Amino acid sequence: MIPLLDVHTHTIVSGHAFSTLNEMIVEAQKHQLIVFGVTEHGPDIPGTCPPIYFRNQHVVPRQYGDMRLLLGAELNIIDYEGNVDITDDETLDSMDHIIAGLHKLCYTDGTREQNTSALLGAIENPRIHIISHPCDGTATDFDIEAMVQAAHRTGTLLELNSSSLNPQRGKHLAHPLFVQMLELCKKYDSPIILGSDAHHTSGICDYRYALPLLQETAFPEELIINDKPQAFLQIIGKQEGTQ
Repeated sequence: MIPLLDVHTHTIVSGHAFSTLNEMIVEAQKHQLIVFGVTEHGPDIPGTCPPIYFRNQHVVPRQYGDMRLLLGAELNIIDYEGNVDITDDETLDSMDHIIAGLHKLCYTDGTREQNTSALLGAIENPRIHIISHPCDGTATDFDIEAMVQAAHRTGTLLELNSSSLNPQRGKHLAHPLFVQMLELCKKYDSPIILGSDAHHTSGICDYRYALPLLQETAFPEELIINDKPQAFLQIIGKQEGTQ
């Protein structure tokens, strides 16, 4: 698989990343990406941008040579019902794509039932296209099969987050939980997306920690969306040439 898209990345606007938007765009073009996405953190993460930032994203061009730029957000799942930290239509409408995930700064690990409910609530939200790093260990126990079934039914993509598997992150549950997720995605024929979660230009398309899990589980290439940019644009409702 040759990656043609990377849609989960961050710039200095997220408060704890290290490259500007223009720097990220230039680097993404070097990877010959067809679709490149920037998803700044939602407002419950300390130091990130306010909602007005997202509402002004229309000023940024969306085409750079052959590369389509998407500007969205990685929202925070904040409770056991799966609610996220931006809910107003005006702000959500300004985003090209929307990711939602569990982050320890915004979510308290609950019971198996509570964690499952949180993830299912976000998956059922028609605004959300991708669940970021669901198996990184922020929720230590949840029904992975129920999550995969819900994602398959709603057309929500589950992310295999390469950064979560970096040994330096110390996320010891990530490997076994992500393996379970991949096996169940195979069982239910549910597509996944690889996420670099890049917080610096060097992280764009860095899937080095995710790729071994695909080999370990013999995960079928046809269920990986990263070399299928047009399929991804259809999932998020954006056709080529539109903004």
